[in-house]
Amino acid sequence: MTSASAGAQKTALLIGAGPAGLTAALELQRKTGIRPILVEASHEIGGISRTVRYKGNRMDIGGHRFFSKSDRVMQWWQQIMPLVEDAQSAAANPEENDLVMLVRQRQSRIYFLRRFFDYPIRLTADTLRKMGLFRTIRCGISYMRSAILPQREEKTLEDFLINRFGRQLYLTFFKSYTEKVWGVPCHEISAEWGAQRIKGLSLTSVVKHFLKKTFSRNKSSDLAQKGTETSLIEKFLYPKFGPGQLWEHVADQIRENGGEIHFGITIDHILTDGNRIVGVEGRNQTGGRIRFDGDYFFSTMPVRDLIQAFGETAPEDVKKVSDGLIYRDFITVGLLAKTLTVQEADGSPLRDNWIYIQEPDVTVGRLQIFNNWSPWLINKPNKVWIGLEYFCYETDPVWKLSDEAMTKLAIDEVARIGILKADDVEDAHVERVPKTYPCYFGSYDRFDDIRRFTDSFENLFLVGRNGMHKYNNQDHSMLTAMTAVENIVAGVTSKDNLWSINTESEYHEEKKTETA
Repeated sequence: MTSASAGAQKTALLIGAGPAGLTAALELQRKTGIRPILVEASHEIGGISRTVRYKGNRMDIGGHRFFSKSDRVMQWWQQIMPLVEDAQSAAANPEENDLVMLVRQRQSRIYFLRRFFDYPIRLTADTLRKMGLFRTIRCGISYMRSAILPQREEKTLEDFLINRFGRQLYLTFFKSYTEKVWGVPCHEISAEWGAQRIKGLSLTSVVKHFLKKTFSRNKSSDLAQKGTETSLIEKFLYPKFGPGQLWEHVADQIRENGGEIHFGITIDHILTDGNRIVGVEGRNQTGGRIRFDGDYFFSTMPVRDLIQAFGETAPEDVKKVSDGLIYRDFITVGLLAKTLTVQEADGSPLRDNWIYIQEPDVTVGRLQIFNNWSPWLINKPNKVWIGLEYFCYETDPVWKLSDEAMTKLAIDEVARIGILKADDVEDAHVERVPKTYPCYFGSYDRFDDIRRFTDSFENLFLVGRNGMHKYNNQDHSMLTAMTAVENIVAGVTSKDNLWSINTESEYHEEKKTETA
């Protein structure tokens, strides 16, 4: 077994080179004398925020809006990559304007009944016409009943959504897509998912936002959009060449500052001494063993894998909860096409970043149009480069399909619902991402048993989405990393402030800043 020694300088071992691990590493270099060593199982930077390259085209896995209500995160991004207001500015001098953030206009819609509906749903005349009189009346009565009568106790995601939209709107626009994503009925998913992901969103908030946008005299272009529910934001930042460009640049800075990044190593053993972690062991792709010692340890690896790596150190009840944690996996099929069949009402190309596919006769869940994230994601501007997203488990038949069969399924489905013609597809690429979404069912209701165990190690910090088994956005993952570094600097041993991030409609980070 080879060993990576810490040496005289204090070191931090960070498992995973996604947004949380990379943010923690750079913050350690900026604020402490601790040297970061990142260990990544794959050979890529950015985790699910990486950019996949294929024949000059780029794919954004899952779609990443660079937007946060945390000023700190917004400033952090812009320190790494300054923003330009439009694509024309970025194209004016490409050599100087490659490492830049574009300001992008957000548009996403629901595709249902072979028609487009605004997302979040708005009760405009166009919406009512597309829904039809009978369905509209049912949805209106259902919403009024939900608004007037005592609300349901919010134990499940179904309770959460019905309270805010009424049963009929929930059945029409939420149930099918949500169950495509998670693979289980909404009444089996914890309401905590809604509390984290859509927080203050309701039909009332959507209407208020629409009226404010329509009649406000102050047409502010403020990117912060502090008074806007996150699901309703209209502008966001986006790296010129996709999200991975930013994280690859962060990785370069970490290396330039003396940090290390090791690829192709899977951590499978955690070494402890009392209430401290003293080292980790893993295997490389040739089967060789390697050990990393350190003073601080950050984990972004899936919690289930982390607990397994503790071996006999982890109590049996903790192992039992860990073994019951469930993850949803993800497939993106990129299709390069001559054109799309569907267009905007004026005949122009679709302007959506992504489209939620609510149609029950297909399994595709969402469609991205990469051209609209950044024109630099596509090699041939006269073509259309889309990503079809499928949610599944690694045990599902769809996960095991060959790339050819997966491509055929994707083309057949979008052709069936009228998005494009099969003959217009010129090329395709399939990307599979395991453990993309930590699930809020299975043994999740007993997750506190795991948290108490991991929190008992004073120099171990769980950060990021999979690291905490929380469906964090990119900015939440970054905030957990920043807060963990602050705890080290301040000598804070409690991990409570890490777990409180992304649990309320306003981030605790912003509350702390405003109070100060």
